[in-house]
Amino acid sequence: MSLSIALTKGRLEEETVRIFEKAGYDPSELKNKGRKLVFIDKSDDIKYFLVKAADSITYVEHGVADIGVVGKDTIMESSQQCYEVLDLKVGRCGFIVAALPDNNIFKKVGHIKIGSKYPNVAKEYFKKRNMDVEVVKIEGSVELSPILGLCDGIVDIMETGTTLRENGLVVLDRICDISARLIVNKASFKMKQQEIGGFIKRIKAVI
Repeated sequence: MSLSIALTKGRLEEETVRIFEKAGYDPSELKNKGRKLVFIDKSDDIKYFLVKAADSITYVEHGVADIGVVGKDTIMESSQQCYEVLDLKVGRCGFIVAALPDNNIFKKVGHIKIGSKYPNVAKEYFKKRNMDVEVVKIEGSVELSPILGLCDGIVDIMETGTTLRENGLVVLDRICDISARLIVNKASFKMKQQEIGGFIKRIKAVI
């Protein structure tokens, strides 16, 4: 029985391909893909396709993909109905709260504005701290919002912190660590238990 796997495009895709190769799979077509989005590994009867991070969850939820590879940040932001089965330990970064040095939002009284690409994560974090926060969703460079006075602070993912430093922002708190995860469709997990179990075992052995 064949498996379909949704891979997140970009840097995560490259690191995932390396893991799959270590595990003895052949995603070599992905290395010279051009504009193709669907790839077949005939030797292991696996179909790979490339999607944006949030779409990886959507394809797995709807059973178009049995398995998906996606960042924990995307999982936390969504209301996904899949099984999260394995931490791939790549694409590591963290969710952080940041602001300008003279604006410690945790010492402010009253209403504050937070800019984020991850409004659900931000709302949940500040709800636990019982803070009165309005979250403004920003799709582009979140760091710009405190500089231009749109927001008091931001919730974002950070890998090295270079972008924050170059824009004069400081980290006030680290919410949690995140990395790439393997997710599985709930129905597929039952129907293709042997195939998915074997796949997970091989991946787990090399990470």
